[in-house]
Amino acid sequence: MAFSSSCFVSFLGFLFILNGVQAWSKEGHVMTCKIAQELLAPDAAHAVRMLLPDYVKGNLSALCVWPDQIRHWYRYRWTSPLHFIDTPDDACSFDYSRDCHDTHGGKDMCVAGAIRNFTTQLSHYHEGSSDRRYNMTEALLFVSHFMGDIHQPMHVGFTSDEGGNTIDLRWFRHKSNLHHVWDREIILTAAAQFFDKDMESLRKAIQANFTHGLWSDDVTSWKDCDDISACVNKYAKESIKLACKWGYKGVDAGETLSDDYFNSRMPIVMKRIAQGGVRLSMILNRVFGGSSSIEDALVAT
Repeated sequence: MAFSSSCFVSFLGFLFILNGVQAWSKEGHVMTCKIAQELLAPDAAHAVRMLLPDYVKGNLSALCVWPDQIRHWYRYRWTSPLHFIDTPDDACSFDYSRDCHDTHGGKDMCVAGAIRNFTTQLSHYHEGSSDRRYNMTEALLFVSHFMGDIHQPMHVGFTSDEGGNTIDLRWFRHKSNLHHVWDREIILTAAAQFFDKDMESLRKAIQANFTHGLWSDDVTSWKDCDDISACVNKYAKESIKLACKWGYKGVDAGETLSDDYFNSRMPIVMKRIAQGGVRLSMILNRVFGGSSSIEDALVAT
């Protein structure tokens, strides 16, 4: 990409001011990035701070929604297919060679391919500024965002309904669609019902569940990864299975989803946010950790 680092920082500053409130409209991404940043080792934390523009004061979560903001801009329109995976209807499976492509058949153009690509770019970080092939700031933001997307089950959904986007329904008393229910409605309802709409308290509750609570015994297995290609495939397979079992199951267009759906699906959404954050920290710790052997393992193909 042709952006220089200084131009990119200025561009981000303009975008942040222009879209101030909207930058916090995807709470799942913000929580995923906050969880990840708190788990970074010193070397990785330093690298992330160095790559972020000064005005966010080292806060990765402030820009984790950036890829959503620019996906329809002419310069970045090519990134639009990278946010999701369309799988065959009712197959409830993911196959990289079958499913990771755009509508024109372009290979690797899906969220799994994007994570592989931008992780590989980040692995060149220690080569320093002499390597101008990649924009490391962009790569960091894309990896951070797409790790959230791949853990949202409906981002690995059925082709015909665009991951639930065309399944219109009601969420309690207002209109929504199935994709948006998983993207945001469940999170906002949980925050409202249990934390007086305080998203930071919700994030801390999610984090407590894997530090010393419900999922504490699972964290090691979440971080298990020897090959980035195999790992992102696993994350996508997890999502489509959850989409089939919990997202689509029992849902008809036009119906109203309320307490039963919310209470049974909320733990899944919270766990996926936690997994996305833990796994993002794992990737960033490895690519920025300075160990060539770990980097080689991460970017193996």
